[in-house]
Amino acid sequence: WLVSQPQLPAWQLVFGALVMGAGISAMHYTGMAAMRMQPGIDYDPALFSASLLIAVGASGAALWIAFRLRRQAPYVRLIRGGAAVIMGIAIVGMHYTGMAAARFADGSFCGAAADGLNGEGLDNLVLITTLAVLSIALLTSILDARLEARTADLAHSLTEANRELTQLALHDTLTGLPNRVLLADRIDQAMSRVQEQGGCFALMFIDLDGFKPVNDAFGHHMGDQLLREVGLRLREDLRSQDTLARIGGDEFVLLVQLAEPNDALNLAARQVGLIARSFRVAEHDLQISASVGIALYPGNGQTAEELLMNADAAMYHAKGAGKNGHSFFDASMNSNARKQLQLLQDLRNALDQQQFSLYYQPKFDAGHGRPVGAEALLRWEHPTQGMLQPDSFIDLAEKTGLIIPIGEWVLNEACRQMREWYVLGYTDWRIAVNLSALQFCHAGLVQSVAKALATHHLPANSLTLEITETTAMSDADASMTVLQELSDMGVDLSIDDFGTGYSSLMYLKRLPANELKIDRGFVRDLEHDSDDAAIVSAIVALGQALGLRIVAEGVETGVQQDFLTQLGCDSLQGYLLGHPLPADRFMADIHRGERLAAG
Repeated sequence: WLVSQPQLPAWQLVFGALVMGAGISAMHYTGMAAMRMQPGIDYDPALFSASLLIAVGASGAALWIAFRLRRQAPYVRLIRGGAAVIMGIAIVGMHYTGMAAARFADGSFCGAAADGLNGEGLDNLVLITTLAVLSIALLTSILDARLEARTADLAHSLTEANRELTQLALHDTLTGLPNRVLLADRIDQAMSRVQEQGGCFALMFIDLDGFKPVNDAFGHHMGDQLLREVGLRLREDLRSQDTLARIGGDEFVLLVQLAEPNDALNLAARQVGLIARSFRVAEHDLQISASVGIALYPGNGQTAEELLMNADAAMYHAKGAGKNGHSFFDASMNSNARKQLQLLQDLRNALDQQQFSLYYQPKFDAGHGRPVGAEALLRWEHPTQGMLQPDSFIDLAEKTGLIIPIGEWVLNEACRQMREWYVLGYTDWRIAVNLSALQFCHAGLVQSVAKALATHHLPANSLTLEITETTAMSDADASMTVLQELSDMGVDLSIDDFGTGYSSLMYLKRLPANELKIDRGFVRDLEHDSDDAAIVSAIVALGQALGLRIVAEGVETGVQQDFLTQLGCDSLQGYLLGHPLPADRFMADIHRGERLAAG
């Protein structure tokens, strides 16, 4: 019991030695007394005391060795054998010293010889008893060894499990890089080191530009592989004292010790250059870039959280400046970051609080001037900022994924409104709805469209879905599949902003689209730029050759209207013909136009 305790204080060791020594001594001297010598045995006091001390001392040594040898260690069996020898010395030493202390008078005889135990069979009894005791001791020893081995295995397994749990708690499971928790600890350590020893460090917030389209086009498996490759490449350039962490999604953070604050500039440029190089992933050459925000300590924050927030704000500034670059934190960025954060919170509440609405801009037949439908345009009635146009919040909705539920609301509301007009007799109209890149890549798009049409009992050919040329071409094969499903459903498909992307005509002719929509950028300068006029003429000719309807947006002057009509555009849209309006005012304008045409 004593040697199984976590600790063995000196008083417990002495107590145990006394108990064991007393047991050994009692065994010996009780046996001597059992002989009933006549006359009695006299003992030499010095040798008698020595025998007791030998028993107690050797017992104490054996206990101490046993306590020290509880765990597996080199030569443990040999040392345990030594402990057994010491224990044997305790017994044998005590026995023979005790015998040496005994003084038998002349003529002494053993009184137990006459009426004591019969010697016949006693040797066999002692032999059997001894063998039984030894067998029990051996069996106990074997069981103890097995239990100890199993305990050692369990302890090893527990150590490994703790190590793995620590790894999982402090590291990103995908890349093996430190996570946000470990990064915060490393930042705190770096701040303490700077406060004690001086110097400085930089915190660089790295966000990948163009990762989401890769992830959406090729799937999450390819995206995960790309993130691993990014982590490996960024680590190549690091020293042992630097920390690279992945804190979620496509966001990495680099903590680097600096000799001078200006060294951060070259390091950030190097990180941007590393990411700009093509990545070879699963036989695909993938091209992305990075926006890097830099916060310095001391100077740009007092806590790890503040430094991270400021580096994040600088990163968004780098993105806003055109991406594929870096930006140092400036105090003015904080207010912008707070505004963005507040706008995000408001955007999350906008759907629940029914702050969104749709405005409708009419489309007119180019030849006859009659209305042929409308484009649904999203507006946000912000509680403090008033009516907001999409360009002030759509990017934020895309980044956060809120574009998916917002897009579904737009689709349902447009179908509901179109159903009202359909019932009023406008059965030849089409309502056009823009799809963002994230919506188009979303797995539930086709089901959402089918559900909206079914819910509002709207014929599929009354709905036109507009996707940009760039979105359609980002992964042409995947786009073909989705577009074909929508086309098979009967939905009209329009390639929006045509002419601004880099389409392959081979893919374009395979797309199951029904119309091309000429970008307003070409229409705007038609009167003054012969190149734009030539491009528009080519787009119209191309669309007609492929059997597609041609829609021109951004028509603002009569000259533009006449030119586009003469080229052969099917329908026109723009401020000259009608501004985006709420449904009731939109219909009031339509009815006014119908009365003028009839009168």
